[in-house]
Amino acid sequence: MTKALLLDSPTAKFKRGEITRRALNPDDIRVEIHYSGICHSDIHQGREEWFESIFPMVPGHEMVGVVTEIGSDVKKFKVGDTAGVGVFVDSCGTCETCVAGYDQYCFTGRIEAYNAKDYQGNVTYGGYSQEIVVREFFAHTVPDNLDVSATAPLLCAGITVYSPLKNWGAGPGKKVAVIGLGGLGHMAVKFAHAMGADVTVLGMSESKKADAIRMGAKDYVIASEENLQNLKLNFDLIINASSASLDIDLVLSTLTVDGTLVYVGLPPEDQKFSPFSVADKRRSIAGSNTGSMAETQEMLNFCGEHGITSDVELITADDVDEAWDRVVASDVKYRFVIDATTI
Repeated sequence: MTKALLLDSPTAKFKRGEITRRALNPDDIRVEIHYSGICHSDIHQGREEWFESIFPMVPGHEMVGVVTEIGSDVKKFKVGDTAGVGVFVDSCGTCETCVAGYDQYCFTGRIEAYNAKDYQGNVTYGGYSQEIVVREFFAHTVPDNLDVSATAPLLCAGITVYSPLKNWGAGPGKKVAVIGLGGLGHMAVKFAHAMGADVTVLGMSESKKADAIRMGAKDYVIASEENLQNLKLNFDLIINASSASLDIDLVLSTLTVDGTLVYVGLPPEDQKFSPFSVADKRRSIAGSNTGSMAETQEMLNFCGEHGITSDVELITADDVDEAWDRVVASDVKYRFVIDATTI
C-alpha cells in the first residue's frame, strides 16, 4: 500500500488514502515519488469536463522520484537513480505506430498514467501518490544537473510542446509564435529559443511580458485584433498553448506561406475557421499530443544540455485543492508541483 490523494467524485475535495501498487514484474521498477506536477488536464479529468471519469481517482502524470527497487531483467536503472514517469505507462509495442517509434499514438491504445484501465482491466493511479510501479521502458532517466522539483512538469508540459516544435522545424531562421504564456506556453518559449528560433509570445496581459523576455522571447504582443492584423504573413509556426477560444481566421492570417498552427492547448468548445484561410498561402492547422518514450528522453537530455526546467511553485498536499482553483484562474507562474513526501 502507498499513500495517495484521492478524488471520490467530480465535485469532491481531495482526501488522503492508500492505494495498492502491483508487485514487480521482471522489467518493472518501483519509484518513490518525490515531486508530482499539476497539469490542467488533471483538473479537466478530475472534474469530469472532458468525458466520464473513473473514481476514486489519483491524478498526476508528471512524476519524478528515486528508484527503490528493480526487477530481475531491468537494465536501464539501478536503485538510487532518479527517474521520471509521464503521461502514459504502457503501449502494445507491436502495432505499426509502436514499431515505428510513435508509441504515444499506439493503435491498440496507450495506457494513461491515471483515469484509465490497463490491458488487464486494472485502474491506473497517477502521481499524486508516494510510489509507482512501471515498466522500465516507460520511465526516463533525469540529467543530474537539473533541479528535480522543476523537472517534474517536463514529463507533460515539456514534451507536449517540444514534440511539435521539433516536428515542425523550429530553429534558426524560423519565426515562432506562442499563444499563451502558461504551463505549456512558457516551456514552448524556452525550447523554441534554445532551438534558435525567433520567438514572439501572443499574450493577453502585459503582466507576463517581462517573464516572456526573460525566457527567451524576442517580442511580446497583446493578441488584440489590431495587433494581429499588423502581424499578417509573419510567422512560420504558431504553437497554440491556450485553452481559450480564438478568432482562428485572424490567427491564421499571421502565418506565412506553408505556415502551421499547432494546437497543444485544448479548448472545450469546437473551433471554427474558414477554408479560405488555409487554402490561401497553403497554411495548415494541426494538433499534437505528447511525445514518444524516445522523444521524451531526447527532450530531457536537451534540457540537461541547455539547463532548461519549468518555472514552478512548490506546494504541499494540503494546498492541492486551492492550487486547482488557481490553475483555472490562471494564477500560477507557471506550474504547481506537489511535494509528494507531504501526502
